[in-house]
Amino acid sequence: MMEIFSLFLLLVILFISFTIFFFFSKAYKTNPTNENLKLPPGSTGWPIIGETFEYIKMVRKNCIENFISERQKKYQSKIFKTSYIGQIMVFMCTPEGNKFLFSNDSKLVKPWYPKTFDKIFGQSDNTLSESPEEIASIRKTVATFFSQPEALRKNLGIIEEIAKEHLQKFWDGKEEVIAHPLLKNFTFTLSCRLLLNVRDLETIKELEKLFSCIMAGIISLPVDFPGTKFNRAIRASKEIRKKFEVIIRKRKVEIMENVGKWEDSSKDFLTLFIVQKLKDNKEVIESELAVTILGNIVAAHDNSSTTLSSILKYLAELPEVYEEVYREQMEVANSKGNEEALSLEDVKKMSYSWNVASEALRLQPTTASTFREAITDFNFDGYRIPKGWKLHRAVHATHKNSEYFPEPDKFDPSRFEGNKIVPYSYVPFGGGAHICPGREYARLQILVFMHHLVKRFRWEKVFPDEQMIRNPILVPAKNLPIRLHHHLE
Repeated sequence: MMEIFSLFLLLVILFISFTIFFFFSKAYKTNPTNENLKLPPGSTGWPIIGETFEYIKMVRKNCIENFISERQKKYQSKIFKTSYIGQIMVFMCTPEGNKFLFSNDSKLVKPWYPKTFDKIFGQSDNTLSESPEEIASIRKTVATFFSQPEALRKNLGIIEEIAKEHLQKFWDGKEEVIAHPLLKNFTFTLSCRLLLNVRDLETIKELEKLFSCIMAGIISLPVDFPGTKFNRAIRASKEIRKKFEVIIRKRKVEIMENVGKWEDSSKDFLTLFIVQKLKDNKEVIESELAVTILGNIVAAHDNSSTTLSSILKYLAELPEVYEEVYREQMEVANSKGNEEALSLEDVKKMSYSWNVASEALRLQPTTASTFREAITDFNFDGYRIPKGWKLHRAVHATHKNSEYFPEPDKFDPSRFEGNKIVPYSYVPFGGGAHICPGREYARLQILVFMHHLVKRFRWEKVFPDEQMIRNPILVPAKNLPIRLHHHLE
């Protein structure tokens, strides 16, 4: 027995030693032929672990900007390197850094995702970084469905229909609601309708439960052991993709049997995508399309629900801001008939409301980071970035920096009036080739829901001091219970 234990201990020591050797040989051997390269300043911390735990600590407190500013001061540099999630990571912390990454996608850098993404989404090492041609094709389809004027008009009607149904079912007649789960239900129901044309409430409820498991595991510790968040996320992803494949298979048969009706393909994203593939004589691979659909739901659902939660939080805390939003939305409402639907022209009149949403996105960006990988050696801001190093577009570094936003912790929607914003300092939707193609759709979701919500209610937080935290994604600490006060007719 003792011999077996000793052998096991020896194997563990050998494994750890090999891992450390591999890490150092791969991550730190950048260019042995030139020892005078000026690399970004910084510390890589502990082997393998690096400064990951310090970063996560700040993430959970929702003060990532402190992690960044401490290192900028320490190294007297606006960019710095660290070791995060097992990778040497350069934090790009300026508008110039944002612009550089946006303008050099597929030239000097490419998208990079942690290994956890590959495992959860069932991808090989390279599938999540498809060829530029395939990415462009997917983005074109997404843009067609979510951004073109005709599509926006159609989507607006569906968004308003679902928003009104949701408020009537879950909010009207209530004295108190727990807002965040309800907002997630609204945006998920909408995603299922627009992306898949799924309307059955039981199916949506089942899919939402699986989706919640996936989101909880995406940034969890990558321990694939039964009972862990990561393991549950992997299993939930497999199950939800199987369900999507059944829907895709059925939809493909329907389309093939109704070839003459191909042009009537704008009713949902899945139909549009399949039709476009068939028109281009390309194979529709159900497993790949299921991942594409899942990725779009990740982007469309969680970000919008979190933004709405942030908006409700600030409107409860700042009655003067609420009053201005209410005034604007009632002007729109009073200009229309009782049951008359909103138009795109009405949405354009909601400029102050969108400034409020923009300020919420500045203070509480839904995504803390996106990652890129250097595909060749290059220089930036006087520093050399070696091929293979990872780059982190640190949203908080500019959003909450007084150099670009005076009094950065103050909620001030007037920042977004006129042309006051320093270019590339405000980047909630990214930029360049990888700018969010659904940003106009997100704008419609948020403004339509705000319109119908403030027409009905004002509200107050049950827990006045409740804050937004990252656990690991951005959420209200106690799910934002609010007391509703119905407007008198």
